Amino acid sequence: MFANENDARNLTWHADGKKSDGLLRHLADSPQCKTIDRLYPYFGEEPRNLRLGLASDGMNPFGNLSTNHNSWPILLMIYNLPPWLCIKRKYIMLCLMISGPKQPGNDIDVYLSPLIEDLTTLWEDGVDVWDANLQQTFRLRSMVFCTINDFSAYGNLSGYSVKGHYACLVCETDTSFIQLKHDKKIVYSRHRRFLKPYHLYRRLKKAFNGS
Repeated sequence: MFANENDARNLTWHADGKKSDGLLRHLADSPQCKTIDRLYPYFGEEPRNLRLGLASDGMNPFGNLSTNHNSWPILLMIYNLPPWLCIKRKYIMLCLMISGPKQPGNDIDVYLSPLIEDLTTLWEDGVDVWDANLQQTFRLRSMVFCTINDFSAYGNLSGYSVKGHYACLVCETDTSFIQLKHDKKIVYSRHRRFLKPYHLYRRLKKAFNGS
């Protein structure tokens, strides 16, 4: 992409092309992105360094829910680009396609190892790349800024348990739960703040324990 003058120019859009008015219009406007640039100035000072999003989930390529075949594409999106380009198929990189009779589960890290090695090299050492827009060679680095996945895929990618008593990745050990006596299912409680002040459930004291 940096060998193409137009693409190389678009890859710095997040730094010199977007409107900076205090509103959240792009990933670069987020507090997380600004914090990373502040913590790692050697990365943030070079606008051509890539901010990547990794997306993955299980899918059935044949559209038949009864088949025993399963595929997991691993995609990388480039968030340096303008919002109307970063989701275009042309700029989404298919890094891996994990295919087999069953989903990889927690063993997905075995398949991801080569990708992780490349990303580690791009983060720690970088690679020399020719910029066709500025007509110069620079040291390119990249980072995985975020992942895009559902809750079960999050558990596979991160190694965090998304089942059991502490399934909430935000609350962790402070997760409020009740294990039902007869069917052994787990109910996550203390969410009454999402009910309206005069909701019917707030008056059912016998059915609920108040939390």
